[in-house]
Amino acid sequence: MRRSPGWILLGIVLAVGAEQLSAASESRPNFLLIFTDDHGYGDVSAYGPTDVQTPNIDRIGAEGLVFTAMRANCTVCSPSRAALLTGCYPDRVGVPGVIRTHADDSWGYFAPDRRTLADELKKLGYHTALVGKWHLGLESPNLPNQRGFDLFHGFLGDMMDSYTTHLRHGVNYMRRNGEVIEPAGHATELFTDWAIDYLSDRAKSEEPFFLYLAYNAPHFPIEPPDDWLARVKTRLPQLEDKRARNVAFVEHLDHCIGRVLAALNQLGLEKNTLVVFTADNGGSLPHGQSNGPWRGGKQDHYDGGLRVPFMLRWPAEVKPGGRSDYAGLVFDLFPTFMELAGGKPAEDLDAVSLGPVLRGRTIAGPRELYFVRREGGPKYGGKSYEAIIRGPWKLMQNDPFSAWELYNLADDPRETTNRAATNRPITNELGAALRRHIQRGGTAPWQKPAAK
Repeated sequence: MRRSPGWILLGIVLAVGAEQLSAASESRPNFLLIFTDDHGYGDVSAYGPTDVQTPNIDRIGAEGLVFTAMRANCTVCSPSRAALLTGCYPDRVGVPGVIRTHADDSWGYFAPDRRTLADELKKLGYHTALVGKWHLGLESPNLPNQRGFDLFHGFLGDMMDSYTTHLRHGVNYMRRNGEVIEPAGHATELFTDWAIDYLSDRAKSEEPFFLYLAYNAPHFPIEPPDDWLARVKTRLPQLEDKRARNVAFVEHLDHCIGRVLAALNQLGLEKNTLVVFTADNGGSLPHGQSNGPWRGGKQDHYDGGLRVPFMLRWPAEVKPGGRSDYAGLVFDLFPTFMELAGGKPAEDLDAVSLGPVLRGRTIAGPRELYFVRREGGPKYGGKSYEAIIRGPWKLMQNDPFSAWELYNLADDPRETTNRAATNRPITNELGAALRRHIQRGGTAPWQKPAAK
Protein backbone atom coordinates (compact mmCIF):
# COMPACT_ATOMS: atom_id res chain seq x y z
CA MET A 1 0.00 0.00 0.00
CA ARG A 2 1.25 3.51 -0.83
CA ARG A 3 2.73 5.30 2.16
CA SER A 4 1.94 8.89 3.09
CA PRO A 5 4.33 11.23 1.28
CA GLY A 6 7.10 13.04 3.09
CA TRP A 7 7.31 16.80 3.22
CA ILE A 8 9.82 19.43 2.32
CA LEU A 9 9.49 23.14 2.98
CA LEU A 10 8.32 25.40 0.21
CA GLY A 11 9.96 28.38 1.89
CA ILE A 12 7.70 31.32 2.29
CA VAL A 13 4.34 30.63 0.70
CA LEU A 14 1.79 33.32 -0.06
CA ALA A 15 -0.83 33.37 2.66
CA VAL A 16 -3.94 33.75 0.56
CA GLY A 17 -6.52 31.88 2.61
CA ALA A 18 -8.06 28.66 1.45
CA GLU A 19 -6.57 28.79 -2.04
CA GLN A 20 -3.00 28.51 -0.76
CA LEU A 21 -0.76 25.49 -1.22
CA SER A 22 0.55 24.41 2.16
CA ALA A 23 3.78 22.55 1.31
CA ALA A 24 5.42 20.57 -1.45
CA SER A 25 5.41 16.82 -1.34
CA GLU A 26 8.49 14.78 -2.05
CA SER A 27 6.23 12.41 -3.95
CA ARG A 28 4.53 13.44 -7.18
CA PRO A 29 0.74 13.34 -6.98
CA ASN A 30 -1.51 10.72 -8.46
CA PHE A 31 -4.20 12.14 -10.76
CA LEU A 32 -7.85 11.12 -10.78
CA LEU A 33 -9.82 13.04 -13.39
CA ILE A 34 -13.58 12.46 -13.16
CA PHE A 35 -15.15 13.62 -16.41
CA THR A 36 -18.91 13.49 -16.83
CA ASP A 37 -20.95 13.85 -20.01
CA ASP A 38 -23.45 16.68 -20.68
CA HIS A 39 -23.36 17.69 -17.02
CA GLY A 40 -24.96 21.09 -16.55
CA TYR A 41 -23.68 23.75 -14.16
CA GLY A 42 -27.08 23.72 -12.47
CA ASP A 43 -26.95 19.97 -11.85
CA VAL A 44 -24.26 20.22 -9.17
CA SER A 45 -25.61 21.50 -5.88
CA ALA A 46 -22.33 23.19 -4.89
CA TYR A 47 -23.20 25.96 -7.36
CA GLY A 48 -26.42 27.05 -5.70
CA PRO A 49 -29.91 25.97 -4.69
CA THR A 50 -31.26 23.25 -6.95
CA ASP A 51 -33.54 20.23 -6.85
CA VAL A 52 -30.61 17.86 -7.38
CA GLN A 53 -28.41 16.74 -4.48
CA THR A 54 -24.74 15.96 -5.21
CA PRO A 55 -23.04 15.69 -1.81
CA ASN A 56 -20.10 13.61 -3.02
CA ILE A 57 -19.25 15.87 -5.95
CA ASP A 58 -19.75 18.89 -3.68
CA ARG A 59 -17.32 17.40 -1.17
CA ILE A 60 -14.50 17.48 -3.73
CA GLY A 61 -14.84 21.25 -3.86
CA ALA A 62 -15.51 21.70 -0.15
CA GLU A 63 -12.33 19.81 0.67
CA GLY A 64 -10.38 21.69 -1.97
CA LEU A 65 -11.09 24.39 -4.51
CA VAL A 66 -14.26 25.29 -6.45
CA PHE A 67 -13.91 27.13 -9.76
CA THR A 68 -16.97 29.20 -10.65
CA ALA A 69 -16.12 30.44 -14.17
CA MET A 70 -14.56 27.55 -16.07
CA ARG A 71 -15.76 26.59 -19.54
CA ALA A 72 -15.55 23.43 -21.60
CA ASN A 73 -13.54 23.59 -24.82
CA CYS A 74 -16.59 22.83 -26.91
CA THR A 75 -20.33 22.59 -26.59
CA VAL A 76 -20.27 18.88 -27.58
CA CYS A 77 -18.34 15.74 -26.69
CA SER A 78 -15.43 14.75 -28.97
CA PRO A 79 -13.85 18.18 -29.40
CA SER A 80 -13.79 18.75 -25.64
CA ARG A 81 -12.13 15.37 -25.11
CA ALA A 82 -9.55 15.96 -27.83
CA ALA A 83 -8.68 19.34 -26.30
CA LEU A 84 -8.46 17.89 -22.80
CA LEU A 85 -6.04 15.18 -23.89
CA THR A 86 -3.80 17.42 -26.00
CA GLY A 87 -3.88 20.89 -24.44
CA CYS A 88 -4.71 22.28 -27.90
CA TYR A 89 -7.83 23.78 -29.38
CA PRO A 90 -9.73 20.85 -30.89
CA ASP A 91 -9.66 21.91 -34.54
CA ARG A 92 -5.84 22.04 -34.31
CA VAL A 93 -5.78 18.31 -33.52
CA GLY A 94 -8.36 17.33 -36.13
CA VAL A 95 -11.51 17.23 -34.02
CA PRO A 96 -13.72 20.27 -34.73
CA GLY A 97 -16.85 18.12 -34.39
CA VAL A 98 -18.24 14.87 -33.06
CA ILE A 99 -16.55 11.61 -34.08
CA ARG A 100 -19.39 9.17 -34.70
CA THR A 101 -19.77 5.49 -35.42
CA HIS A 102 -21.16 6.18 -38.91
CA ALA A 103 -18.55 7.76 -41.18
CA ASP A 104 -21.07 9.81 -43.18
CA ASP A 105 -21.98 11.73 -40.00
CA SER A 106 -18.53 11.96 -38.40
CA TRP A 107 -16.85 15.38 -38.19
CA GLY A 108 -13.40 14.73 -36.80
CA TYR A 109 -10.28 12.57 -36.97
CA PHE A 110 -8.01 12.67 -33.91
CA ALA A 111 -4.51 13.59 -35.12
CA PRO A 112 -2.44 10.39 -34.62
CA ASP A 113 0.86 12.24 -34.34
CA ARG A 114 -0.20 14.45 -31.44
CA ARG A 115 1.07 13.32 -28.04
CA THR A 116 -1.67 13.01 -25.42
CA LEU A 117 -1.62 13.77 -21.73
CA ALA A 118 -1.45 10.02 -21.14
CA ASP A 119 1.60 9.79 -23.43
CA GLU A 120 3.36 12.57 -21.58
CA LEU A 121 2.60 11.28 -18.08
CA LYS A 122 3.60 7.78 -19.10
CA LYS A 123 6.95 9.18 -20.24
CA LEU A 124 7.33 10.69 -16.76
CA GLY A 125 6.85 7.29 -15.10
CA TYR A 126 3.10 7.29 -14.50
CA HIS A 127 0.83 4.31 -15.02
CA THR A 128 -2.09 5.48 -17.12
CA ALA A 129 -5.68 4.24 -17.36
CA LEU A 130 -8.93 5.22 -19.00
CA VAL A 131 -12.10 3.81 -17.49
CA GLY A 132 -15.33 4.73 -19.29
CA LYS A 133 -16.01 6.69 -22.45
CA TRP A 134 -13.34 7.26 -25.14
CA HIS A 135 -15.18 8.84 -28.13
CA LEU A 136 -12.06 9.72 -30.13
CA GLY A 137 -11.97 6.87 -32.61
CA LEU A 138 -13.07 3.28 -33.17
CA GLU A 139 -10.03 1.82 -34.89
CA SER A 140 -6.24 1.99 -35.14
CA PRO A 141 -4.33 4.28 -34.75
CA ASN A 142 -6.88 5.99 -32.52
CA LEU A 143 -7.60 3.36 -29.90
CA PRO A 144 -6.91 4.27 -26.26
CA ASN A 145 -4.01 1.83 -25.82
CA GLN A 146 -2.35 3.45 -28.86
CA ARG A 147 -2.83 6.96 -27.45
CA GLY A 148 -0.94 6.53 -24.20
CA PHE A 149 -3.20 4.49 -21.93
CA ASP A 150 -1.74 1.36 -20.34
CA LEU A 151 -5.26 0.21 -19.49
CA PHE A 152 -8.53 0.87 -21.24
CA HIS A 153 -11.67 -0.54 -19.67
CA GLY A 154 -14.76 1.02 -21.14
CA PHE A 155 -16.73 2.17 -24.15
CA LEU A 156 -15.21 3.27 -27.46
CA GLY A 157 -18.25 4.95 -28.97
CA ASP A 158 -20.19 8.17 -28.66
CA MET A 159 -23.34 7.30 -26.70
CA MET A 160 -25.11 4.15 -25.57
CA ASP A 161 -28.52 3.16 -26.86
CA SER A 162 -29.13 2.02 -23.28
CA TYR A 163 -27.06 2.07 -20.10
CA THR A 164 -27.96 -1.58 -19.50
CA THR A 165 -27.30 -3.05 -22.96
CA HIS A 166 -24.21 -0.89 -23.67
CA LEU A 167 -24.75 -1.05 -27.45
CA ARG A 168 -24.66 1.72 -30.04
CA HIS A 169 -26.74 1.15 -33.18
CA GLY A 170 -26.83 -2.47 -32.06
CA VAL A 171 -23.02 -2.79 -32.02
CA ASN A 172 -20.97 -3.64 -28.93
CA TYR A 173 -18.19 -1.11 -28.30
CA MET A 174 -17.35 -2.26 -24.78
CA ARG A 175 -13.67 -3.22 -24.42
CA ARG A 176 -10.99 -4.21 -21.98
CA ASN A 177 -7.94 -3.08 -23.91
CA GLY A 178 -8.41 -4.80 -27.28
CA GLU A 179 -10.82 -7.48 -26.04
CA VAL A 180 -14.54 -7.25 -26.74
CA ILE A 181 -16.41 -7.71 -23.46
CA GLU A 182 -20.09 -8.14 -22.56
CA PRO A 183 -20.47 -6.96 -18.96
CA ALA A 184 -23.84 -7.01 -17.22
CA GLY A 185 -25.18 -4.06 -15.27
CA HIS A 186 -25.76 -0.31 -15.41
CA ALA A 187 -22.83 1.41 -17.16
CA THR A 188 -22.36 3.99 -14.39
CA GLU A 189 -21.97 1.22 -11.83
CA LEU A 190 -19.70 -0.82 -14.08
CA PHE A 191 -17.32 2.09 -14.64
CA THR A 192 -17.31 2.74 -10.90
CA ASP A 193 -16.47 -0.89 -10.11
CA TRP A 194 -13.69 -0.90 -12.71
CA ALA A 195 -12.23 2.33 -11.36
CA ILE A 196 -12.17 0.91 -7.83
CA ASP A 197 -10.52 -2.26 -9.14
CA TYR A 198 -7.85 -0.13 -10.78
CA LEU A 199 -7.24 1.90 -7.63
CA SER A 200 -6.97 -1.29 -5.59
CA ASP A 201 -4.33 -2.56 -7.97
CA ARG A 202 -2.37 0.72 -7.94
CA ALA A 203 -2.36 0.82 -4.14
CA LYS A 204 0.07 -2.10 -4.28
CA SER A 205 2.60 -0.07 -6.29
CA GLU A 206 4.84 2.91 -5.59
CA GLU A 207 4.40 4.03 -9.19
CA PRO A 208 2.20 7.17 -9.52
CA PHE A 209 -0.91 6.88 -11.66
CA PHE A 210 -3.24 8.86 -13.88
CA LEU A 211 -6.82 7.57 -13.94
CA TYR A 212 -9.14 9.24 -16.41
CA LEU A 213 -12.59 8.18 -15.25
CA ALA A 214 -14.95 9.28 -18.02
CA TYR A 215 -18.58 8.49 -17.25
CA ASN A 216 -21.22 8.39 -20.01
CA ALA A 217 -23.74 9.79 -17.53
CA PRO A 218 -25.70 11.99 -17.45
CA HIS A 219 -25.80 11.95 -21.29
CA PHE A 220 -29.15 10.80 -22.67
CA PRO A 221 -30.87 8.35 -22.73
CA ILE A 222 -31.74 9.38 -19.18
CA GLU A 223 -31.88 5.98 -17.43
CA PRO A 224 -31.62 6.09 -13.65
CA PRO A 225 -32.09 2.81 -11.79
CA ASP A 226 -35.71 2.35 -10.73
CA ASP A 227 -35.03 2.66 -7.01
CA TRP A 228 -33.23 5.99 -7.50
CA LEU A 229 -36.12 7.35 -9.54
CA ALA A 230 -38.65 6.24 -6.95
CA ARG A 231 -36.65 7.96 -4.23
CA VAL A 232 -36.61 11.27 -6.11
CA LYS A 233 -40.34 11.10 -6.92
CA THR A 234 -41.09 10.54 -3.23
CA ARG A 235 -38.89 13.48 -2.19
CA LEU A 236 -39.98 15.82 -5.00
CA PRO A 237 -43.48 14.75 -6.13
CA GLN A 238 -44.04 18.09 -7.90
CA LEU A 239 -41.32 17.45 -10.52
CA GLU A 240 -42.37 16.57 -14.05
CA ASP A 241 -41.22 13.10 -15.04
CA LYS A 242 -38.46 14.29 -17.40
CA ARG A 243 -36.83 16.42 -14.72
CA ALA A 244 -37.29 13.77 -12.02
CA ARG A 245 -35.54 11.21 -14.19
CA ASN A 246 -32.58 13.52 -14.71
CA VAL A 247 -32.32 14.36 -11.02
CA ALA A 248 -32.31 10.66 -10.17
CA PHE A 249 -29.74 9.97 -12.90
CA VAL A 250 -27.36 12.62 -11.56
CA GLU A 251 -27.85 11.55 -7.95
CA HIS A 252 -27.08 7.94 -8.87
CA LEU A 253 -23.92 9.17 -10.61
CA ASP A 254 -22.98 11.21 -7.53
CA HIS A 255 -23.42 8.14 -5.34
CA CYS A 256 -21.06 6.18 -7.58
CA ILE A 257 -18.48 8.96 -7.47
CA GLY A 258 -18.77 8.79 -3.69
CA ARG A 259 -17.84 5.10 -3.87
CA VAL A 260 -14.68 5.97 -5.81
CA LEU A 261 -13.73 8.67 -3.29
CA ALA A 262 -14.33 6.24 -0.42
CA ALA A 263 -12.05 3.69 -2.09
CA LEU A 264 -9.28 6.29 -2.36
CA ASN A 265 -9.53 6.87 1.37
CA GLN A 266 -9.74 3.19 2.30
CA LEU A 267 -6.71 2.37 0.15
CA GLY A 268 -4.55 5.10 1.67
CA LEU A 269 -4.35 7.02 -1.62
CA GLU A 270 -6.46 10.04 -0.74
CA LYS A 271 -3.83 12.41 0.64
CA ASN A 272 -1.56 12.57 -2.38
CA THR A 273 -4.13 12.13 -5.13
CA LEU A 274 -5.27 15.23 -6.99
CA VAL A 275 -8.96 14.63 -7.78
CA VAL A 276 -10.61 16.81 -10.41
CA PHE A 277 -14.29 16.80 -11.26
CA THR A 278 -15.57 18.47 -14.42
CA ALA A 279 -17.60 17.84 -17.59
CA ASP A 280 -17.30 17.97 -21.37
CA ASN A 281 -20.06 20.55 -22.00
CA GLY A 282 -23.29 21.94 -20.61
CA GLY A 283 -26.49 20.02 -20.06
CA SER A 284 -29.06 19.16 -22.72
CA LEU A 285 -32.19 21.27 -22.17
CA PRO A 286 -34.53 18.99 -24.17
CA HIS A 287 -33.62 16.18 -21.76
CA GLY A 288 -34.49 18.06 -18.59
CA GLN A 289 -30.96 19.08 -17.60
CA SER A 290 -30.12 22.36 -15.91
CA ASN A 291 -27.39 24.91 -16.64
CA GLY A 292 -28.26 27.14 -13.74
CA PRO A 293 -28.48 30.85 -14.57
CA TRP A 294 -26.73 30.63 -17.93
CA ARG A 295 -28.48 31.00 -21.29
CA GLY A 296 -28.81 27.95 -23.53
CA GLY A 297 -27.40 24.46 -23.27
CA LYS A 298 -25.53 21.73 -25.08
CA GLN A 299 -24.75 22.67 -28.72
CA ASP A 300 -25.06 26.39 -27.91
CA HIS A 301 -22.20 28.86 -27.77
CA TYR A 302 -24.19 30.68 -25.11
CA ASP A 303 -22.68 30.03 -21.71
CA GLY A 304 -25.22 27.35 -20.82
CA GLY A 305 -23.50 25.16 -23.38
CA LEU A 306 -19.98 26.06 -22.26
CA ARG A 307 -19.95 26.72 -18.51
CA VAL A 308 -19.25 23.53 -16.59
CA PRO A 309 -18.78 22.51 -12.98
CA PHE A 310 -15.08 22.36 -12.13
CA MET A 311 -13.54 21.57 -8.76
CA LEU A 312 -10.49 19.84 -7.39
CA ARG A 313 -9.13 18.36 -4.19
CA TRP A 314 -5.56 17.52 -3.16
CA PRO A 315 -5.34 17.07 0.61
CA ALA A 316 -1.53 17.01 0.64
CA GLU A 317 -1.31 20.45 -0.91
CA VAL A 318 -4.54 22.41 -1.32
CA LYS A 319 -6.34 23.74 1.74
CA PRO A 320 -10.10 23.19 1.87
CA GLY A 321 -12.81 25.74 1.28
CA GLY A 322 -11.28 27.72 -1.58
CA ARG A 323 -13.09 29.39 -4.48
CA SER A 324 -11.71 30.85 -7.69
CA ASP A 325 -13.41 32.96 -10.35
CA TYR A 326 -10.59 32.38 -12.85
CA ALA A 327 -12.10 32.05 -16.32
CA GLY A 328 -10.17 29.25 -17.96
CA LEU A 329 -10.87 26.17 -20.05
CA VAL A 330 -11.01 22.50 -19.11
CA PHE A 331 -7.93 21.69 -21.21
CA ASP A 332 -5.87 23.78 -18.77
CA LEU A 333 -5.57 20.53 -16.82
CA PHE A 334 -3.01 19.29 -19.37
CA PRO A 335 -0.16 21.67 -18.45
CA THR A 336 -1.28 21.67 -14.81
CA PHE A 337 -0.84 17.91 -14.51
CA MET A 338 2.40 18.03 -16.46
CA GLU A 339 3.95 20.62 -14.16
CA LEU A 340 2.85 18.84 -10.99
CA ALA A 341 4.29 15.59 -12.36
CA GLY A 342 7.66 17.25 -12.87
CA GLY A 343 7.45 17.57 -16.65
CA LYS A 344 7.67 20.50 -19.03
CA PRO A 345 4.63 21.06 -21.25
CA ALA A 346 5.27 21.53 -24.95
CA GLU A 347 5.59 25.14 -26.03
CA ASP A 348 2.86 24.89 -28.67
CA LEU A 349 0.02 24.21 -26.22
CA ASP A 350 -2.98 26.53 -26.23
CA ALA A 351 -3.79 25.62 -22.62
CA VAL A 352 -2.58 27.54 -19.55
CA SER A 353 -1.47 25.89 -16.30
CA LEU A 354 -3.72 26.40 -13.28
CA GLY A 355 -0.70 25.99 -10.99
CA PRO A 356 -0.68 29.66 -9.89
CA VAL A 357 -4.35 29.45 -8.91
CA LEU A 358 -3.64 26.35 -6.83
CA ARG A 359 -0.95 28.39 -5.07
CA GLY A 360 -3.33 31.19 -4.22
CA ARG A 361 -2.02 33.52 -6.89
CA THR A 362 -3.50 34.92 -10.04
CA ILE A 363 -2.79 34.28 -13.70
CA ALA A 364 -1.79 37.67 -15.05
CA GLY A 365 -2.86 39.27 -18.29
CA PRO A 366 -5.92 39.03 -20.52
CA ARG A 367 -6.74 35.68 -22.01
CA GLU A 368 -8.45 34.91 -25.28
CA LEU A 369 -10.77 31.89 -25.34
CA TYR A 370 -11.72 30.25 -28.63
CA PHE A 371 -14.50 27.78 -29.40
CA VAL A 372 -15.44 25.88 -32.55
CA ARG A 373 -17.92 23.21 -33.55
CA ARG A 374 -18.51 21.54 -36.91
CA GLU A 375 -21.69 19.55 -37.50
CA GLY A 376 -23.83 17.96 -40.20
CA GLY A 377 -27.54 17.81 -40.92
CA PRO A 378 -29.69 20.55 -42.48
CA LYS A 379 -29.19 22.96 -39.55
CA TYR A 380 -25.39 22.96 -39.86
CA GLY A 381 -24.64 21.63 -43.34
CA GLY A 382 -21.24 20.22 -42.42
CA LYS A 383 -20.01 23.73 -41.67
CA SER A 384 -18.43 25.11 -38.52
CA TYR A 385 -19.46 27.94 -36.24
CA GLU A 386 -17.24 29.72 -33.75
CA ALA A 387 -17.07 31.92 -30.68
CA ILE A 388 -14.38 34.00 -29.03
CA ILE A 389 -14.09 35.66 -25.62
CA ARG A 390 -11.62 38.47 -25.00
CA GLY A 391 -11.89 40.45 -21.79
CA PRO A 392 -15.58 41.15 -21.15
CA TRP A 393 -16.57 40.66 -24.79
CA LYS A 394 -17.93 37.53 -26.43
CA LEU A 395 -18.49 37.28 -30.18
CA MET A 396 -20.34 34.20 -31.38
CA GLN A 397 -22.56 32.41 -33.84
CA ASN A 398 -24.92 29.71 -32.69
CA ASP A 399 -25.03 27.98 -36.06
CA PRO A 400 -23.14 28.57 -39.32
CA PHE A 401 -25.98 30.50 -40.98
CA SER A 402 -26.82 32.99 -38.24
CA ALA A 403 -25.58 36.55 -37.86
CA TRP A 404 -22.87 37.44 -35.37
CA GLU A 405 -23.91 38.11 -31.79
CA LEU A 406 -21.85 40.23 -29.40
CA TYR A 407 -22.27 40.28 -25.61
CA ASN A 408 -20.56 42.16 -22.80
CA LEU A 409 -20.34 39.42 -20.19
CA ALA A 410 -19.36 41.83 -17.42
CA ASP A 411 -22.55 43.88 -17.83
CA ASP A 412 -24.74 41.14 -19.26
CA PRO A 413 -23.68 37.69 -18.00
CA ARG A 414 -27.02 36.18 -19.04
CA GLU A 415 -26.36 37.21 -22.67
CA THR A 416 -29.64 39.02 -23.21
CA THR A 417 -28.55 42.07 -25.27
CA ASN A 418 -26.86 41.53 -28.62
CA ARG A 419 -24.51 44.49 -29.31
CA ALA A 420 -23.08 43.36 -32.64
CA ALA A 421 -24.88 46.08 -34.57
CA THR A 422 -24.29 48.84 -32.02
CA ASN A 423 -20.60 48.18 -31.37
CA ARG A 424 -19.09 47.55 -34.77
CA PRO A 425 -15.45 48.24 -33.71
CA ILE A 426 -15.45 45.40 -31.16
CA THR A 427 -17.37 43.13 -33.53
CA ASN A 428 -14.80 43.74 -36.26
CA GLU A 429 -11.82 43.38 -33.90
CA LEU A 430 -12.99 40.05 -32.52
CA GLY A 431 -14.04 38.88 -35.97
CA ALA A 432 -10.48 39.42 -37.20
CA ALA A 433 -9.11 37.49 -34.22
CA LEU A 434 -11.53 34.65 -34.94
CA ARG A 435 -10.39 34.43 -38.55
CA ARG A 436 -6.82 33.91 -37.38
CA HIS A 437 -7.95 31.03 -35.16
CA ILE A 438 -9.89 29.51 -38.05
CA GLN A 439 -6.84 29.70 -40.31
CA ARG A 440 -4.72 27.89 -37.72
CA GLY A 441 -7.34 25.20 -37.31
CA GLY A 442 -7.43 24.73 -41.06
CA THR A 443 -3.93 23.28 -41.05
CA ALA A 444 -5.17 20.04 -39.40
CA PRO A 445 -7.14 17.46 -41.43
CA TRP A 446 -10.38 16.39 -39.79
CA GLN A 447 -11.26 13.41 -41.94
CA LYS A 448 -9.50 10.06 -42.09
CA PRO A 449 -6.93 9.99 -44.91
CA ALA A 450 -8.05 8.05 -47.97
CA ALA A 451 -6.52 4.59 -48.31
CA LYS A 452 -3.66 4.45 -50.82
